[in-house]
Amino acid sequence: MKRGLNHVLKKKYRGVAVVTALLLTTLAVTIVASLFWQQQVQVRSIENQRLQLQQQWVLRGALDWARLILREDGRNSVIDDLNEPWSTPLAPIQLDQYIESGSSGPGVGNAVLSGSIQDAQGFFNLNNLATQGNVNAPEVQVFARLLSLVRQDTSLANVASKHIAMLYDMANKPPSTLPRPISLVQIDDLLSVPGFTPKVIDAIRPYTLVLPTSTPTNVNTAPPELLSALIPELSLPQATAITNSRRLSPFTNVADFTERLRSSSNTVDSSRLSVMTHYFLIRGVVGIRGAKLEIQALVERQPTATRLLWIKTI
Repeated sequence: MKRGLNHVLKKKYRGVAVVTALLLTTLAVTIVASLFWQQQVQVRSIENQRLQLQQQWVLRGALDWARLILREDGRNSVIDDLNEPWSTPLAPIQLDQYIESGSSGPGVGNAVLSGSIQDAQGFFNLNNLATQGNVNAPEVQVFARLLSLVRQDTSLANVASKHIAMLYDMANKPPSTLPRPISLVQIDDLLSVPGFTPKVIDAIRPYTLVLPTSTPTNVNTAPPELLSALIPELSLPQATAITNSRRLSPFTNVADFTERLRSSSNTVDSSRLSVMTHYFLIRGVVGIRGAKLEIQALVERQPTATRLLWIKTI
């Protein structure tokens, strides 16, 4: 009987040993799998970081290239119009071989770069709405007409002008414990102004932006909607005809522009118009292995250099 009991206990212990071995094996496999998974996550994270660095590197080079084009144009041209090299968009360019040669691993392919330069003074500058804290009534009327053309509430022109005047006053007053409103640097900052919704912003985005100071509008690059808003007697069809004609014959000066309008008896404030530009918007898009990065930058062109004012990722 004692021998039989020992036999049963041996079987029982053998079974426990087998179960324990299986559990330890399962635990070991789980740990190893977890380590492999963590390693894969780290490798993918490093690859993504490298990809982002490559995209930023390419876009930074494209931005420097665009600034060089603008500097050369400023040295060789006294007007800015849509027939100049800077206004020609950069069609998508394959960079596969170039990117691969600078990478540390294979499989980078499918790298594409594209971009464009826009005349920022071909937009309505929101900082024209107020000067040194004083609302600029003629510019408010221009903005109201532009809002009407894009089918938005024209009363927003007064709201925006008062907000910009308030920002100037607050910036030049002693510091206060009250929270300061958000400054206007980019068009999306208007979302902090009552009445401006994403729908309104999207409607005015093609025609409006924020420049650091008050600026005249370049009549060689402004769209028909803005020209019609600038000149009350100029209908949208007439403005469209003018923008079509300037492709063949850009305006050499403001007097040339007003001369072509004379047949329509339009009254023009020449001080608000120009044929030269100091501010440009640069847009760049790079895609590598299906991942896309897009930036937009505002550049000020000075007599001997260009100055980067801001850059954002879209």
